[in-house]
Amino acid sequence: MTETADVLVVGAGPTGLLLAGDLAAAGVRVTLLERRENADARAAREMTRAFAVHARTLEVLDARGLADELVARGRTAPVVGVFGKLELHLHRLRTRFPFALITPQYNLEELLEGRAVAAGVRILRGAEVVALHRREDGVRVETAGAGVFDARYVVGCDGVRSTVRRLTGIDFPGRSVVRSVMLADVRLKELPVDAVTTNSNEHGFASLVPFGDGWYRAIGRIAGDDRPDDAPLAVEELSGLLHRVLGTDYGMHDPRWISRFHSDERQAVRYREGRVLLAGDAAHVHSPAGGMGMNTGLQDAANLSWKLAAVARGRAGESLLDSYERERRPVGKQALRVSGAITRGVLDAPRGGPARPLRALALPVVSRLSSLTALGERLLSGIGISYPAPRGSHPLTGRRVPDVRLAGGKRLYEVLRGGGFVLVTRGEPVPGTEWLTSVAPAGSLRTTLLVRPDGHIAWAADDPDPDGLRTALERWPVR
Repeated sequence: MTETADVLVVGAGPTGLLLAGDLAAAGVRVTLLERRENADARAAREMTRAFAVHARTLEVLDARGLADELVARGRTAPVVGVFGKLELHLHRLRTRFPFALITPQYNLEELLEGRAVAAGVRILRGAEVVALHRREDGVRVETAGAGVFDARYVVGCDGVRSTVRRLTGIDFPGRSVVRSVMLADVRLKELPVDAVTTNSNEHGFASLVPFGDGWYRAIGRIAGDDRPDDAPLAVEELSGLLHRVLGTDYGMHDPRWISRFHSDERQAVRYREGRVLLAGDAAHVHSPAGGMGMNTGLQDAANLSWKLAAVARGRAGESLLDSYERERRPVGKQALRVSGAITRGVLDAPRGGPARPLRALALPVVSRLSSLTALGERLLSGIGISYPAPRGSHPLTGRRVPDVRLAGGKRLYEVLRGGGFVLVTRGEPVPGTEWLTSVAPAGSLRTTLLVRPDGHIAWAADDPDPDGLRTALERWPVR
């Protein structure tokens, strides 16, 4: 028997869980397919690679009522070290979350899964996609373990080895940028002072990141080491590197697992092929340097979800989905550039030897990013991401909106939890727009803002402009 859904989301990682939860909350019938069985998913939790949740992602989560609980589960890092000595001062960011939150990926997944299930998402584990047939009115997906599904749209959130991407025929060009990075989960006899302990020198790169439950992720790469992922690895090799780079291994012991991995830089040539879309690592992958991977994927989901919901519910035409790739693919490309600069400076560029020119090239890039303009903090955190605006638009159009305090005591991001557009204005209501959620700022803000569900500004005006607002409302699927 063939099952049906409005949208099939493939991949129950953070990106897929956020997207599915948003769609279900908007009244879309969603089925979430995950290849791993429950036992495999629990094992994967221990091998989680993502630890940093940046400010913009926390704002996205705040608009869903999840940020405060996640922050309570982690440890804040208001200053992040790059290249061991260069620091990005995230506490300078103008946001409710002026820090990087250090917490393992599974903490976030638990919150997102709980929200998705409560919203009505059906999650099927052990459902491996094996075939995909695109049709004019939808997509048929065949799985091993869960049967056949017909959906109007399919979104591949199934990671760097995305089956959805491969079956759709979307190229994923790129290359491997660093090999033989060592990973281990260990206990420590001495606890580091900083939330993230990291450094690089002529011996290589090393870092320690806490899970928050007594376990630490130890990460390291010996300078010039290009051994394959399956090369033998003993904990003493990683311990010795920590001694040479950090000055101590903090008494690391009792590793519960240890492995090597390599890092690629790749990006899908397109994020949409008809009724099939890609998000997260299925669309872009880069080194973990800077902790931008999971964050970029979650922000993909926040951009796509309201658009796909509007199209699926008949409130917008198919062309709205084109804006997803137009807005998010440049952001993915930027993440590759920033993480690549950090990677080349930290993981593959010791002080001496033939790699030194790479470090000389990368350091000025990151130095400029962390200048007095705070561009580095804004790019790494996601706060500085803006989307293209139509010609002649107000300068604020396309920018991320800050969490404006509203008259009556609420915050704007609390109002955004309703999932719709919000009009921030001190002006008189425009006739015919009474159905639109309208709020008044508590401070000195005089500019009228039409805010999208993802927290970016759809339209702005400094003076009362009812005609401009009506035109903007005609352009966007606000209802």
